Amino acid sequence: MDNNDTRNRLAEKMAGEITLSDCPGKTLKKWRKNFEISQIELSKSLGLSPSVISDYESGRRKSPGTLIVGRIVDALLELDLRKGSKKLTSYEDILSSGFNTNAIYDMYEYSTPILLENFAELIGAEKIFGDFNKVINGYTIIDSIKAILELSSNEFYRLYGWSTERALIFTKLSTGKSPMVAIRVANLKPGAVVLQGLGKSEIDPTARKIAEIEQIPLMRTTFPIKQIIESLRRGK
Repeated sequence: MDNNDTRNRLAEKMAGEITLSDCPGKTLKKWRKNFEISQIELSKSLGLSPSVISDYESGRRKSPGTLIVGRIVDALLELDLRKGSKKLTSYEDILSSGFNTNAIYDMYEYSTPILLENFAELIGAEKIFGDFNKVINGYTIIDSIKAILELSSNEFYRLYGWSTERALIFTKLSTGKSPMVAIRVANLKPGAVVLQGLGKSEIDPTARKIAEIEQIPLMRTTFPIKQIIESLRRGK
């Protein structure tokens, strides 16, 4: 897939998601933050006041129409191009169809961000470390054993889907240490980590220590995988 094809497919996804969202402003904000673009950068690129972008994102201004959404999406992609197409390149693998693995039980992207505090409640999770007053854009439920055996380092990054601001839910654990070590040495860090199926006393102190060093919210849940998926899909 060449860059133009990737750009066109990504632009189509972004514009469609924003336009069809129940909260277009929040979805627009999610994509702007995914691209690590400030309101000032975006507004300058569009020739608008930063307050206009702020008003769209907060819902104070009427939701932008398809033409405005198209301009905003093009501006985000153009700003990314000026920064070396870092985000476009990372999304290229996600848009390709060659990633098949049994290591993923479920992967979901929220059209609008969800508060981590609410996410934890949905899966009956106990907080181990971190600030839960933040939002995430999705989650991935992972078979830890298959991930270790099947995924290369590059494929591991695909677990993040469209945004690193997501919860990685690791299953089939003995202590929780292995996935946290993998995250520690990786360049990309998730928005949160959930250790599934472990009692509090079973969690290796190293796992918590890594969460503290990397400032990654860490939690645990004993909900079965099926119940987690049902709760998260129902409560999205």
